[in-house]
Amino acid sequence: MFDRLSFFPQPWLSVLLFATWQLLSDGISGASLVMGVLLAWAIPQMTHSFWPDPPAFIRAWRMPLYLLRVFKDIVIASIEVAWLILSPRKPRPAFISYPLELEHPLAISILASTISLTPGTVSADVSDDNKLLLIHALDAENDLEVIDTIRNRYEKPLLEMFH
Repeated sequence: MFDRLSFFPQPWLSVLLFATWQLLSDGISGASLVMGVLLAWAIPQMTHSFWPDPPAFIRAWRMPLYLLRVFKDIVIASIEVAWLILSPRKPRPAFISYPLELEHPLAISILASTISLTPGTVSADVSDDNKLLLIHALDAENDLEVIDTIRNRYEKPLLEMFH
């Protein structure tokens, strides 16, 4: 009997690989379609053992909106950090312990990466029990303000996407 999950163990990864291949190839042709399908099938087959706990997306269609929000925040934060560096005001750096509501390792990794991609903040460490994320903020007047911003802008959308 044909098992869809054994043939495509990571369906979203396969779709992403196929789309990426089509974007990288020089126009859509029969050869690029065949090669895209081959790569979309072969790479997840070869890397299946590296994914012991596959991501449980509930609402994967929200990811593009999340990525747009992150891109917008990166642009705004870049301007704010440049202004901070050029201004005479001294930044108020701080290490903040962020209590995580996320439980899935991939979701935590996406949150930590998002924080690190946004200028002015860096994810420094995740606790062994995956309950706390240590964040360094370049300019933090109030720890609770940083925590609330991250929770509302990034963690809540990720909670909606992941089981």
